[in-house]
Amino acid sequence: MHFTSERRLDDGVLEREFALGEIPGTLWTPESATSAAPVPLILMAHNNGLSKREPRLVARARHSVAYGYAVASIDAAGCGDRPRSAADEQARADIRRAMRAGEPVDEIFESYIGPLVEKAVPDWRTTLDALLALPEIGGPVGYSGWTAVGIRLAVTEPRIAAAGFFAGGYVPRAQREEARQVGVPLLFLLQWDDEGNPRQRALDLFDAFGTKEKTLHANLGGHTGTPWFEADDGNRFFGRHLK
Repeated sequence: MHFTSERRLDDGVLEREFALGEIPGTLWTPESATSAAPVPLILMAHNNGLSKREPRLVARARHSVAYGYAVASIDAAGCGDRPRSAADEQARADIRRAMRAGEPVDEIFESYIGPLVEKAVPDWRTTLDALLALPEIGGPVGYSGWTAVGIRLAVTEPRIAAAGFFAGGYVPRAQREEARQVGVPLLFLLQWDDEGNPRQRALDLFDAFGTKEKTLHANLGGHTGTPWFEADDGNRFFGRHLK
């Protein structure tokens, strides 16, 4: 892991950009994080090919750091600034065309999101290896964000101790089946009027999660309308399981 920039923000958060091979990422840590007092880590993933610089993600990350966590986000393969294949670009164009025309998009999403998950999860696990080697970061580890990637990580990565998922965003059929194997404590956020995410599909997914400790928070509003108080509730949820 090579740190490419470092700055201390006005709230005391240390923000460092890093490169891990082809993986670009950002790590935010509180002033309290030292080798003598390492802090828990939250992996924070943006949704379906967006960027780690997405303003809502950065705001959530800094908010979690204020609660005493280290937070890291990466641009996984095909996401953010990383190159997309010709097939990825075609799928994105097909999604935009179909949505403008009011046509079904599930099969297009399946062909696009499924491969993204397959490529993203190894990048996240490699990043986790490097982050936990830093002296100021300790376990346990939480995950917050992109549901499809989070399901696969929760099933395959034993270092994930708790997860917070956002119901918005397409979840491939393979991850819907894997949801039954998720055993870590789970907080699931649902926007009741999310125009791009059928409500019943999200409720069915919540029902499928195999964990014995799962909580559903549903709020009125569209895709990007998650109330800010959910960030506080999310940090309290992680506090019960990471501290």
